[in-house]
Amino acid sequence: MTAPNSPDSSPASPDSSSRRRLFKGLGAATFAAVALPACDSRPAAATPGSAGAAPETQPYTPRFFTADEWAFVRAASGRLIPSDALGPGAIEAGVPEFIDRQMDTPWAAGALWYMQGPFQADAPATLGYQSQLTPQQIYRLGLAAADGHVRKAHGKPFAQLAADAQDAVLHAIEAGQAQFDTVPAGLFFSLLLQNVREGFFADPVHGGNRGLAGWKLIGFPGVRADFMDWVERDVPYPLPPVDLSGRRG
Repeated sequence: MTAPNSPDSSPASPDSSSRRRLFKGLGAATFAAVALPACDSRPAAATPGSAGAAPETQPYTPRFFTADEWAFVRAASGRLIPSDALGPGAIEAGVPEFIDRQMDTPWAAGALWYMQGPFQADAPATLGYQSQLTPQQIYRLGLAAADGHVRKAHGKPFAQLAADAQDAVLHAIEAGQAQFDTVPAGLFFSLLLQNVREGFFADPVHGGNRGLAGWKLIGFPGVRADFMDWVERDVPYPLPPVDLSGRRG
């Protein structure tokens, strides 16, 4: 998984179809960021193997997020990749579950990085991750700050706002217009966006990409043994994707 300050992040758009096309175009590049070397590989609670992103067979109980945090993550994920005519969105594809499961890994605790000072927030990206906060801390502090910002401005939590109001809040957080005292708003947003993308395109074994929704969207064949003869053809791959467990979309 890429570091939380990955330069891959792209702006949330209030137009669902434009946002969906953006993620479809970025899908191939995202696979380089979802190798997930230290991620939770325990089977997901519900990962259907039939075509289409089927709904959860039973409600997922988050391991890391509180009820209020979980509501924000679900709602925000749904705005970053909404469901539309092109297919299921982040919620239907299990992206919030993916993010919660990642919080129970060494990666989320910062165990895979050098986390000693000095920290230089303005250092170029080539020098690596520069925040003293782990992904777990970024989410915990960022979600609390975002919730406080939304409640102060709107008098209700993020999950209860209308879709256009949620988009406006996400834009403000991404641009740093929402002032957070405990964590840079842009850092929180970039981590959330990156994890949403990863959850939508990673193998379903990690909890997201339910029903292989992300792979179907971009025509990725998955872990089929051999499809190299199709790589340079300017036509869609004719067979459905296959995940690590052998289930076909």
